Amino acid sequence: MTEGVGRPRAESRLRVGLDARKLDDFGIGTYIRGLLGAVARAPAPPELVVYLPPGRARPVPEPADGAIAWREEAARPYSGAELWRLAVRARQDGVTVFHAPHYVCPPLLPCPAVVTIHDLIHLRFRQRHPGASLYAHVMLRLAAWRAARLIAVSESTRRDLETRLRASPGKIRVIPNGVDPAFRALPDGVLPTETLAALGLRTPYFLFVGNPLPHKNLPRLLDAFAGLPPALGSLVLAGIPRRAQLTLTHDCARRGLDARVTILAPVPAATMPALYQGALALVSPSLWEGFGLPALEAMACGTPVLAADRGALPEVVGDAGLLVDPTSVDALREAMYTLAVQPSLRAALRVAGPARARAFSWRHVAEATIAVYREAWQGSGNAGDAGRAGP
Repeated sequence: MTEGVGRPRAESRLRVGLDARKLDDFGIGTYIRGLLGAVARAPAPPELVVYLPPGRARPVPEPADGAIAWREEAARPYSGAELWRLAVRARQDGVTVFHAPHYVCPPLLPCPAVVTIHDLIHLRFRQRHPGASLYAHVMLRLAAWRAARLIAVSESTRRDLETRLRASPGKIRVIPNGVDPAFRALPDGVLPTETLAALGLRTPYFLFVGNPLPHKNLPRLLDAFAGLPPALGSLVLAGIPRRAQLTLTHDCARRGLDARVTILAPVPAATMPALYQGALALVSPSLWEGFGLPALEAMACGTPVLAADRGALPEVVGDAGLLVDPTSVDALREAMYTLAVQPSLRAALRVAGPARARAFSWRHVAEATIAVYREAWQGSGNAGDAGRAGP
């Protein structure tokens, strides 16, 4: 895949290199796919050079004017090779702004960099991720120094960048994530029965979506669920990598939950809306999140949300869900019980959730991100008479 881009835009010579090698990752992949699709559909998009994993199909249709150049890049994420290979590719491809969609930013780029920071989990919970935390700490500090602009996906992450990394406030732009239109509510009383049956699920069920890392707080969620009457429903843990499923199965067995908990590997993106739509409620008890995409997606589907009252989750959920102390098993259990036995509360949240979710769109993310690209480019002195934008 070495096609060139189409004609240069009359109004701009901005050419953005987007590192999309993590396109199929869970959270970062959702961000890349949502941003790339919306930028490609924008009325005046920049030229794009998109670096894909080898053999990966193009994730968005080709624009009419062919203004996307697709490149394959085999350098593995989190490897030393990626730091120099991406810099070389950016120079070869004439990139004028490079966008790193997570904290790894090549230091020797020939152009300004925009870096999206989703969270500082590795620094907040470094005792639980010692090796990864050291690497992340080095790369985050490098990104904070190297980037012309930092995109934070929440005010919570912005505060962490300023307090934990001492990042310059003038570099940071807050652009919350969007939600795909595929996540939408079904009419009252309608369930995606065929999809749920294919997954082996029966309603009612509480839903958790994410990985089993320590900050996701799964032990307390299991303890809380174990205290609920079995008649209230089951618990579905979705998005669990296969390598972690055996340990999690043992954790459930120790609590006597063998028959009440279903563990699912990451499911296809096209299946996720049905998984939310069939749930009694989404439970997101994380000790910290930089954003909280599952909460946003669930709200868009009209699924009641029970979330932790810390990190960025209160920003995302607002007053359209229930917020609880995630360190209290009793608080989690009581909130889950309340949702299960109060249909009027669930009905109110089914209305409030989609209304809240409409404030988050990938179209807005694309527009704001393109503006950040232009800030970084103009600040480099390469934009002619455009002048210097930002501090």
